[in-house]
Amino acid sequence: MAHVLVVDDEKNMRNLLRIYLSKEGFEVTEAEDGYQALELLKLHAYDLIILDIMMPGIDGWEVCRQIRENSQIPILMLTARSETKDKVQGLKLGADDYLVKPFEHEELAARVNALLRRANLSGPFIESTAVIRYFEMSINPERREVTIGEQMVDLAPKEYDLLFYIASHPRKVLTRELLLDQIWSRDYLGDIRTVDTHVKNVREKLRNAGFTHNPIQTVWGVGYKFQGNEAK
Repeated sequence: MAHVLVVDDEKNMRNLLRIYLSKEGFEVTEAEDGYQALELLKLHAYDLIILDIMMPGIDGWEVCRQIRENSQIPILMLTARSETKDKVQGLKLGADDYLVKPFEHEELAARVNALLRRANLSGPFIESTAVIRYFEMSINPERREVTIGEQMVDLAPKEYDLLFYIASHPRKVLTRELLLDQIWSRDYLGDIRTVDTHVKNVREKLRNAGFTHNPIQTVWGVGYKFQGNEAK
């Protein structure tokens, strides 16, 4: 039985989520704010977190950021607004999916189950254990590590998966739809712009690590491709 941590300052919303999730067979623990959620995470292991954005004291974005410092547990963000900038902000901080209030029981169940299935995947797209090198960048699939020279690049799991998949197909144009299917699986219910956001994050982290090359080229209106094997 999967154990879900529900974090929301509204008691009625927590009750609703508990009812919906219990009907689906999940064990549910509630936290009434971000501080309580972070304390619970120090003491217990959960399979998924449902995290409200707008909370007093410490909002959902900050909670998500702190969680991602130590854990890759799936995070489903709750928001009363469907604005793109809110979704982009959450994705940059490491959220896995969004659910806009109000929502139906079926949509909640579908998103939770999709996140749990993805969390249990072992990366079926990995085709080789050979280290990929591009200039001073190395991608080690056995260790799931990316380094620039001697410096480790701190990529989130989906960011690593995306970079590795693209790099495994040098000079091949990969559509956003294909990347969404391969990295997030067919049952992903999020927006296709998730791919763009993660590519942007990867590029930014590589630049911050001192990498002067852009290994992921944008193919306008189509998707992305890896520049090629230019190992030195």
